[in-house]
Amino acid sequence: MKKIVLSLILLAGTFSTIVSCSDENLDPIAASTAINMTSPTGGTYVLTGVTAGTTAFTTSWTSAQFGYSAAVTYSLQAVKSTQSFETTSPSIVIASANSDAATNDKAINQRDLNNLLLSANGSIGTSGSFKLRIIGKPSTQLAGSTNGVIAISNEVTITATPYDTFDEFSKLYLPGNYGGASGFSDWSGSGNSATIFSAGNDGKYEGFVWMNVATPEFKFNSDPSWSGNDKGENNGSGAFSGVLGTASNIKPADGAGTYFFTVNWSAMTYTMAKRQVAIIGAATPNGWGSGTYLTFDTNPASPYYKMYTMDLALAADNFLIRLSDDWSNKMGSLSGNLETVTTGGQYKIKLNGGDMRVPTAGNYKVVLDIRNSANYNLRLMPI
Repeated sequence: MKKIVLSLILLAGTFSTIVSCSDENLDPIAASTAINMTSPTGGTYVLTGVTAGTTAFTTSWTSAQFGYSAAVTYSLQAVKSTQSFETTSPSIVIASANSDAATNDKAINQRDLNNLLLSANGSIGTSGSFKLRIIGKPSTQLAGSTNGVIAISNEVTITATPYDTFDEFSKLYLPGNYGGASGFSDWSGSGNSATIFSAGNDGKYEGFVWMNVATPEFKFNSDPSWSGNDKGENNGSGAFSGVLGTASNIKPADGAGTYFFTVNWSAMTYTMAKRQVAIIGAATPNGWGSGTYLTFDTNPASPYYKMYTMDLALAADNFLIRLSDDWSNKMGSLSGNLETVTTGGQYKIKLNGGDMRVPTAGNYKVVLDIRNSANYNLRLMPI
């Protein structure tokens, strides 16, 4: 009997030793240790696509201490200042360092900060107040851990204005006689013209432009001002030939409406075709039989200025954006598969994408933003 008791004691001691040597691989008990974020301490940041690669600020913080030496992954989190942080709040990984290090520094460029703030529901072109903090986790901690250790820093409040990520892409301007009727200026030399974008920054552009005059005329221009970089129709008549030159204004023959353009600036070639902009599908009032046309928003005070909108009662079912009656042109999910649309925020779509699904039946403002080919997106705003 004494031998049995002694064996149990020895076994318990061995087990205790194993546990005491445990590290983060064993999904340790939840704990919270402090990180001191010493910079930034606040500030105001106006972010722009032109300066996307420059440093917004350098963040500095003390290392997380877990009671043992560990490689730590640090992330910068952001939420609106009116909200509370959660471990799942929007974040970007900023460093992986050993916990033995005293301090850490990381320069945060405008692009990364901008993406973080947009993920935190920041509004493009609008100054907002955001809270930042740093969290640290052992790098080898189980990804699915629900009770792992985490180190959390103090919170810092900043004011920042996010930019439209499309502004990072090169663009062509389309000054013309339709400008004043379509939310721009006629033949503007100040850059107040419709634009199309190069998603690959490779000299190949595409985009949609609403031309609200009966006999539109325009040119392509690589510069917002008239500095000799404008291109028109090569044939001199203005009628479509697909070849660019400087001879004449381009004159679409199909009258007022939405046009889709592709341009190869180095080859001096282009295509041009009129498009409808309609929502169609089982989720819509007209089903798959006919589309419901969206309206181009011309109100400068509207948050959806120069986007296509419509207030609709939608069923929890499938739909697409149809651009031509013969179904040769449509817009849908990025994956090409059926996807359920998230409500409220931007949901990215692409030309000839897959079916989309309304998550919950209800009344929505459908907002289609096709101003920039690098970020076609749809929003279902509950009303």
